[in-house]
Amino acid sequence: MSEFKLTTVEEFEAATNRLLETGAKVGADSWQLRVKNQTPHCKFGESGVCCRICSMGPCRITPKAPRGICGCDVHGIVGRNFLRFTAGGAATHSDHGREIAHTLYTASADGNYHVKDEEKLFRLAGEFGVETENRDVYDIAHEVAEKGLMEYGKPFGHQIFTKRAPEYTQEIWDREEIRPRAIDREVSCAMHMTHMGCSSKAEALIRQALRNGLSDGWGGSMMGTEFSDVLFGTPKEVETEANLGVMVEENVNIVVHGHDPSLSEMIVECAESKEMIDYAKSMGAQGITISGVCCTSNEVAMRRGIPMAGNFLQQENVVLTGACEAIVVDVQCIFPALGPLSKCFHTKFITTSPIAQMPDSEFIRFNAKTAGENAKLIVKTAIENFKNRNKDLVYIPQMKQKAVVGFSVEQIEKKLDTVTNTHVDKTGTMMPLVDCVKSGVLRGAVAMVGCNNPKIRPDAAHIELMKKLIANDIILVVSGCSAQAAAKAGLMDKRAKDLCGAGLKRVCELVDIPPVLHMGSCVDISRMMVLAARIAKDSGWNISQIPLVGCAPEWMSEKAVSIGNYVVATGIDTYLGVEPYAYGSSEVDGLLKGGIRDWVEAAYTVEKDIDKLGDMMIARIEEKRAALGI
Repeated sequence: MSEFKLTTVEEFEAATNRLLETGAKVGADSWQLRVKNQTPHCKFGESGVCCRICSMGPCRITPKAPRGICGCDVHGIVGRNFLRFTAGGAATHSDHGREIAHTLYTASADGNYHVKDEEKLFRLAGEFGVETENRDVYDIAHEVAEKGLMEYGKPFGHQIFTKRAPEYTQEIWDREEIRPRAIDREVSCAMHMTHMGCSSKAEALIRQALRNGLSDGWGGSMMGTEFSDVLFGTPKEVETEANLGVMVEENVNIVVHGHDPSLSEMIVECAESKEMIDYAKSMGAQGITISGVCCTSNEVAMRRGIPMAGNFLQQENVVLTGACEAIVVDVQCIFPALGPLSKCFHTKFITTSPIAQMPDSEFIRFNAKTAGENAKLIVKTAIENFKNRNKDLVYIPQMKQKAVVGFSVEQIEKKLDTVTNTHVDKTGTMMPLVDCVKSGVLRGAVAMVGCNNPKIRPDAAHIELMKKLIANDIILVVSGCSAQAAAKAGLMDKRAKDLCGAGLKRVCELVDIPPVLHMGSCVDISRMMVLAARIAKDSGWNISQIPLVGCAPEWMSEKAVSIGNYVVATGIDTYLGVEPYAYGSSEVDGLLKGGIRDWVEAAYTVEKDIDKLGDMMIARIEEKRAALGI
């Protein structure tokens, strides 16, 4: 076996710089150039003190103008902006969940989509009150899908999935009046509250931001995760590879990018068919390579072992290789820059969703009823484009790492069931993990999530924090672009146990896991909430007592704000490396970084120095251990 070695951020950057040289030859734009053109950033926007929700302004708060034209002060303006940011993120993730629910409703024995996890479907049917005895599995699936869709607009009651939380957490949500009602109602309520002439009280606005976030994490996102598992299979441990070296020069390269697995699953299935492979060979290629970018990549990696080409800020790099026949996108986190960039090469930039239409793209509308023929057209389009490559522009950086992915809650349970301990006669429990924490073999855990952000050296914050934490016997569960940073570096290789402290190394050896566990896409942060709830119930601790913190060191999107709000509102302290657009108000800033602890027993911490951020997380975990007396 070859000696294990991490890939460094410096190596990532050297590869990127080589690709940018190719881009310069053909006059291609890049995010690096656009960052320079947009610097310095507007400080009014960055601090959240500008308002444009009516046409009397726009207004911005300064010492000379402490109130907007309507009389709203800085605390109301910043609070409204923060709530609107949350609503945008919650709407986005939840609409993803809605699309998956609609896809489940179309599933049939002879259709494009099938039920692949009947056990999970039956569990969901129990939660939703759907009768299962002596019924066809697809009749059950359709009724579960319909019940799920009702969660978006039901006139009464709260989100069904909130009952998964410990009773103590549910009591907090009820006491603080933040248990989420219908998903769409919380988004609509947020937009109503922030309309001109409505709420301008910081406390009320932040309370609704937490509630709106919870409607995402314990509503739309959780539905997206659970229904995807029913349709495409609950992730199980699988080995894959990560980084640009997964692309194959001799093959047709199709890159899937976005977030909705309904599209990527069908493309992978089609591309793996003998018909399409033979067609690719007839066009001069040796085969077809599918790889992924962003969360669509996480979806197909954890279910099918499809390699991960990169995360958010690498999406332009796959085109810059000159070897990408098609980059096929669905929704969210897609650079409009891919259109003009693809025109500098032979790459087809194919958009598929009416929600994410972009200039300079080929639009092939994708929907569940015609998914098979849509996928076939997309794959054939890519194959037929192989002959149009300019071989002089082809350069694929030869760097990749092995990664073990697919650690759903169910897979973690399965791994723990193999551990011999005092709970050997009881399966499906988190107690082996709890015992490791109680004994000090594990000090605790960090749930690391989020995007890349040019304000932070890309991937460096994720990777350096992970290395620091595992060296201190802190295990990581990760998702989204953070997960891909770990995979590219090699931190999801089981051999990375040698970078751990003695306790975590022993756990990795006994349970046969890497020290950084891949839990999926950004929607799948809902898995982390279920995991935290399970640990709390099995240990007898409250979620806020668990030696666990959340972290998003490179976050950038509205979705990340919604995620942060539901993680904090669940009782998990959350650490950020990028400042929210809220520091312009001492009231809003004070609530987020401390005041809401009185409501939900957790709050945010922001620290731009990544090394200090790691120290703060370790200190908080040790503080929680001390409070538990362990």
